[in-house]
Amino acid sequence: MMTDDNLYDKLCSFKNLLHAYTKALKGKSSKWYIKEFSANLDKNLIELESELMSMKYKPRRMKTFVICNLKTRVISASDFRDRVVHHALCNIIQPIFEKTFIYDSYANRKGKGTHAALKRFDAFKRKASDNGKLLPFAKDGNMISGYALKAVIKHYFDKVDHDILMKILSRKIRDEKVLWLIKRILDNHSRKIAGKGMPIGNLTSQFFANVYLNELDYFVKHKLKAKYYIRYVDDFVILHESKETLESYKYRISEFLRTIRLELHPEKSKIIPLHRGVTILGFRVFYNYKLPKKSNMRLMNRRLEQFIGLYKNGVMKKEEVLEKIEGWNAYAVHGNTFKLRKHIMKKLSKVIEV
Repeated sequence: MMTDDNLYDKLCSFKNLLHAYTKALKGKSSKWYIKEFSANLDKNLIELESELMSMKYKPRRMKTFVICNLKTRVISASDFRDRVVHHALCNIIQPIFEKTFIYDSYANRKGKGTHAALKRFDAFKRKASDNGKLLPFAKDGNMISGYALKAVIKHYFDKVDHDILMKILSRKIRDEKVLWLIKRILDNHSRKIAGKGMPIGNLTSQFFANVYLNELDYFVKHKLKAKYYIRYVDDFVILHESKETLESYKYRISEFLRTIRLELHPEKSKIIPLHRGVTILGFRVFYNYKLPKKSNMRLMNRRLEQFIGLYKNGVMKKEEVLEKIEGWNAYAVHGNTFKLRKHIMKKLSKVIEV
């Protein structure tokens, strides 16, 4: 069922823009440019409302920077006023599409996230392995039967096709002004190939990523009828007791992705025996336990040394260091990491009173 065609008026309303502002503000109120916007809030929101209503709104140029953690990523940050517009748009159209998303899509959705995805994987690994049925040559309780197709879509955010995305969106949205705004947001991104790509870091990109790959979700669930499927942005896993079945799934998924101008990453899309452990969302998951990836642990150790050095030199405050460590602990607690977390806190306590 398509939506009513007065969505744009709701989107542009001062009430919706104010709500969008409060969401865009969350956790960032100390930034100078947000303080500047907030100092003249009514004026700025009224200007935005006027620009949107007259369809003269034009996004400002995004700031691009590179993050080097485990891999190099190019992030594009929108101006704060444009982030308000992104929230205003998603406030209106996200509820329309949310009810069409499958249960096992876990990225950028309320009530989902990495923890929920990992819990779901634990449930699926039990089912796909017939409740931990051991292999004939099993040496321990982790050597179970079953397989996982672990796959990544190659260069996903660079490859999203704007025409296909707009067609998918227009199935549910018939308000031409809303579609105009979406196109204007998409076209603001500088890209290698015209009509392709979305910036990593935008709220709208995160939402559109789920809309676009909902096509894949429906194919896997309703055409392949795969029971044990989990997707987190461009990363997905399917579990099954049969390696041959997963090989068939992989071939058919590759064929389907061509219809939406995407492809599987050849090196990162493999069928793995469950007893070897499956790497998902930063953890290597075995039947009886899960551990952070070694690369994540190395990164954390490097960061810990960096935080300690910055603290000793007076660049970081005690509270800032502890906040960073607590953030990592919140991630690590989802695995079997008690000894590791204890070691990190012991190392930290030699420098900072915790």
